[in-house]
Amino acid sequence: MYVGALTLDVLFGDVRSLKQKRSEVRPLIAEVHRKFPGLAVAETGHLDLHRRTEIGVAVVTSTASHAVEMLEACERFVAARPGLSCCPRASGCSTTKESEQVWTRRGPGGSQSG
Repeated sequence: MYVGALTLDVLFGDVRSLKQKRSEVRPLIAEVHRKFPGLAVAETGHLDLHRRTEIGVAVVTSTASHAVEMLEACERFVAARPGLSCCPRASGCSTTKESEQVWTRRGPGGSQSG
């Protein structure tokens, strides 16, 4: 069993209030749920900022490659939405054995380190 996780830092363009932000975040999360029913998706951070949010995504699969594939597809889906900018902060996949963890952190420039 493999657990994959992804954290997305999302910046909204023309959002001027928390109420307007919620009207953008709710449909985004609902669309991700519809497109990828096997993923768990939630707003996990920056709840008090009106132009920025953090979205957490998780998946449990039988293979590491499938987990990574699903998370990358989700990242591409969110990044393709007009009116927002998406920067993945951290993603990875691990088994129930601590020694088999594989995590990737990405900075704002898209560079990867292990």
